[in-house]
Amino acid sequence: MDIHRVAAEVVSLLDGEIVKLGRVQMLRDKLEEFARKELTHDDHVVIEATGNAAAVAEVLSPYVDRIVIANPKQVHMIAHAKVKIDTIDATVLAKLYASGFLPEVWVPDPGTLALRRQVTRRTQLVRQRSRLKNLIQSILHAHLIPPCPHGNLVGISGRKWLTRQILPADERAAIERHLGLINQINEALTVVEADIAVHALQDPTIRRLMTLPGIDVTVAASVAAAIGDIRRFSDPQRLVAYLGLNPSVRQSGEGPAYHGRITKQGRGHARGMLVEAAWAAVRSPGPLRAFYKRIASRRGKHIAAVATARKLAMIIWHMLSKDADYIWARPALLARKFRSVELRAGLPTSHARRGTAFDYNIPAKRAEERSRIEKAEAAYAAATSRWRTRPERPKAVEKDAE
Repeated sequence: MDIHRVAAEVVSLLDGEIVKLGRVQMLRDKLEEFARKELTHDDHVVIEATGNAAAVAEVLSPYVDRIVIANPKQVHMIAHAKVKIDTIDATVLAKLYASGFLPEVWVPDPGTLALRRQVTRRTQLVRQRSRLKNLIQSILHAHLIPPCPHGNLVGISGRKWLTRQILPADERAAIERHLGLINQINEALTVVEADIAVHALQDPTIRRLMTLPGIDVTVAASVAAAIGDIRRFSDPQRLVAYLGLNPSVRQSGEGPAYHGRITKQGRGHARGMLVEAAWAAVRSPGPLRAFYKRIASRRGKHIAAVATARKLAMIIWHMLSKDADYIWARPALLARKFRSVELRAGLPTSHARRGTAFDYNIPAKRAEERSRIEKAEAAYAAATSRWRTRPERPKAVEKDAE
């Protein structure tokens, strides 16, 4: 089935013969009617990964043996076809699947799919808010107003500072409109983040990911939604490649292999979240900071941050595969993380009763946990300092002009 927004072109492949089955409207009742008339429980249905592919698979799955969702980026025969019509596209999908060369897409369970939708909604709202902030900044820049001295331009202090700036009446009205839209986005963000927090409290995978340094509930939910079932990755390298954090390799013939930048394939949002988590993790003590410093001393800070994100992905695979929390987690900090998730989910506050999250506010308790992690960082740094570095390749000797 070559599906689109309003209709799908359907062909069948049986014993090497293609039969056109016509077009089907993208409506639930029409799809069910088509399935009852044309499909049997022995059929395999192949569709491309589109915005409505999951809904189509949900409607047709009770009537067929298997639903296969193809990766459109890897179906090069369709992407680079000289003659491209819906019937040809559907025919190529059927033939690729019959020959065993169709690149399939993993279909998440309903819970993971719902979490992915909420994570995507949060990302879209944050981008809209950032766009409005940039519009306000452009107005201030156009009228030679210096940058806001406060950390948050649209916070309480930032808005008071904005009211004191001298601007034309139309520009002042535009800023007020942008601030009003930002208020609406913040309200929507509160609802979406509360739903994610409720899901996090019930999901052991997200709680386990939060034991890692630099990973809060937002990053943990994004990574958990992207990974889904960890059993579909047989080793950590496959998870790293799925997130696009593996280096690209170029090698031909008997020549040496050249490693370049990361591939940036797969789940881009989860990859970006892990890089942000890496920057946060290296600001606190622990073996990850020692790893970051070792790479940064040779390759620079940005490459070291990406390498730390890759290291986080490998640690995540081992944690989820072995059902184990991060061994160097700080209990007081972790309890504070969980308490913030509970408050975001709408659980009642308890000011009169101090829980385990309050230990983070005790300097002695915090220093004790930090000392243990600093010893682990020093042990890792001492162990890696004895590693031999790869010798530099000799540079080609330039021939004389003679």
